[in-house]
Amino acid sequence: SFMAEGGSGTPVPDLSIEVDDVDAALDAMKAAGFAVEYGPADEPWGVRRFYVRDPFGRLVNVLSHR
Repeated sequence: SFMAEGGSGTPVPDLSIEVDDVDAALDAMKAAGFAVEYGPADEPWGVRRFYVRDPFGRLVNVLSHR
């Protein structure tokens, strides 16, 4: 990646996944025991998102457009 940050001062994610319902995805991730590293946040560029790490340590950006 050529990015220096992931927006809003966050690290650059390894992967971004767009979902229909960020809050439902967030609830499912928490129920599965994933630690949320950022968010949930409504970003000024029109997305709602949060970050988690997958079991291999990759930073995953889960988002939906508003």
